[in-house]
Amino acid sequence: MFLMKIQKKYLITVAIVWAGCFMLFLFVYIALLVPQQKSKKRVESQLAEIIQRHNSALTANQEDTKKRKNEEIEKLRETMKNFAYDSEDSANLTFDISQIANEKKVNSFSIKMQEDRRGGQAGDLKYIQENSIDISFTGDFNQFVTFLNALERHQPVVFVDNFKIIRSAVEDSNHKANMKLAVFLRKSQDS
Repeated sequence: MFLMKIQKKYLITVAIVWAGCFMLFLFVYIALLVPQQKSKKRVESQLAEIIQRHNSALTANQEDTKKRKNEEIEKLRETMKNFAYDSEDSANLTFDISQIANEKKVNSFSIKMQEDRRGGQAGDLKYIQENSIDISFTGDFNQFVTFLNALERHQPVVFVDNFKIIRSAVEDSNHKANMKLAVFLRKSQDS
């Protein structure tokens, strides 16, 4: 019995020491190792980002990549030509629209171009500017629709901002139409 008491006391002492050591090691783990693991993960993600940038730089330096990127730039420039006029060609724009009006046989056609209609906003754009064109003419509804359709199909694109048709007081007579168009002009770039 005496031996069992000593053995029990010994087991309790060992259990307390083990529990204390466990608590101490748990505290050291939480206090020291967890922050280091977070720091390690952060450093690893930074390293992965740097490796990716390095690989991108190596890829970008290759001739075939340069050629492919230049081809993409050319395709984008061609696409931009569908949506914006060169600033030198802006004088031809009113002529093109006047020709469309003549083809559609509208009457009393007048056109007026206004530059940079958005004021401060358009001045912030580096490569393009938006210009406004006011058009007025008379014609029947079919002439109006065909003229509008021709404008919307025009290349480079002419955007129809708004339009207004004033009905004629006399039946079977031409109606007065007003349109506000928007076009994009590429600004000339100083090389």
